[in-house]
Amino acid sequence: MSDTLTREQAAAWAQQQRANGRRIVFTNGVFDLLHPGHVRYLTVARAFGDVLIVGVNSDRSARTLEKGPDRPIVPEAERAELVAGLAIVDAVTIFDEPTPLEIVTAIQPDVLVKGADWAVGTIVGADVVEARGGRVERIEMAKGYSTSNLVEKIRQ
Repeated sequence: MSDTLTREQAAAWAQQQRANGRRIVFTNGVFDLLHPGHVRYLTVARAFGDVLIVGVNSDRSARTLEKGPDRPIVPEAERAELVAGLAIVDAVTIFDEPTPLEIVTAIQPDVLVKGADWAVGTIVGADVVEARGGRVERIEMAKGYSTSNLVEKIRQ
């Protein structure tokens, strides 16, 4: 299991990985109520490179995403710990901004991964990654898995 890194630690870690010839993959999300859809998504993301770093939205950042006033359910440190505990994840960092632009800029990943529900022109940080010769990949989300649906099911 990896520790949760600060932004500065994540940037230094990525720089060291790149110096060792590894291709850095970055993705981000809330990862509230971790489910198989998250694991499948991260597994596909990891396959685009040699190491995977995941940005987890802070509680405050997650609240800006209109998922509801009582979300996230699981606190940020615990969500980050769960994601870091996955064997396919090499590093985790929490970001507090409404978008991952600052962490993408700090890490400078070789591959930026987002869900296919994001239109090509709307992926935050794509310009940063592509400007240094990297690429953006979009992944189809696993059908039947949604934290919002889980929350609704529990409430019923």
